[in-house]
Amino acid sequence: MSLRIIVVLAVLTGVTGSPSVTIRPVADSADMSTAHPNSVPETVEETEIFGQAELFEEEEAEEDVMATGELNPNHYPAQRAAKVVQHYLNTRYGSPYRLFGLQRVHSGNAEDVADSRRKYQLEISVQEMIGNTTEKCSAEVIFARGEQRSAQVQASCEALHKIDTKAQEEEFYQKYKKNPSLLSAQYLPDSYGHIEPDMKPLWHLGTVASSFIMLNESTENTLYNMAQVANVTQLPTENDQLKFDYHIALHEMVSQEIIHWKLLFTWSPAEGVKVLQMEQLPHCHDCEKPPNTN
Repeated sequence: MSLRIIVVLAVLTGVTGSPSVTIRPVADSADMSTAHPNSVPETVEETEIFGQAELFEEEEAEEDVMATGELNPNHYPAQRAAKVVQHYLNTRYGSPYRLFGLQRVHSGNAEDVADSRRKYQLEISVQEMIGNTTEKCSAEVIFARGEQRSAQVQASCEALHKIDTKAQEEEFYQKYKKNPSLLSAQYLPDSYGHIEPDMKPLWHLGTVASSFIMLNESTENTLYNMAQVANVTQLPTENDQLKFDYHIALHEMVSQEIIHWKLLFTWSPAEGVKVLQMEQLPHCHDCEKPPNTN
């Protein structure tokens, strides 16, 4: 009798797997035990997968079925739409001292609307990453199918909009406006995932500016994350606006591609980020993947 019980338990274990397995993204850095502290996370809570690897196919099929109506908050349809809200908030309210990240999707619903569009209604938690302030927000994202057009986004996150960073922004602005030698820097973060403290506002500013690209490029089938500032050059100030030339690397999480872009933009505390030029650079076969892009 005891032998039969052991056999049955072994079979059940092989079918269902461990009930506490968590799949986490793996960084490319040699030290995979430490995630880069300034990278914007996909969510704080990562999806738990029950069973063995072959169940991923079942999950993908389930995602497709759930893409209309109530959504699983941990599955791609809800996560992708919510990530677009993060990019939207950064384009509207981001600065060198105010950076928004998606913390959690609480609920979501998707429906087909007129003109082959898809509308997602979401309840999410958004975190201001620098000041570590979190707010629950309601958002609506509408994707246009069959064409490359920016998603339409509406989001109600009133408390996050009111975070006061004016003093830090003004100090940053005056520092670089009066800087006799124009700034130039590379590899934020470096190959060890490190950013010097005085360079962090430039990383934040590059992340905010890159959200204009990610918002413009995002579809129902993409999931973008900022990977690295490969190069930043300060240009002469124009009309009281700081001007920057950035070469950035984005990580498209679905295809696992690293996509390089050139960004020319201005910034001031009063005007925020104003993008003058966005140019996707040719694919670099010999380029190394930046560290900790997940």
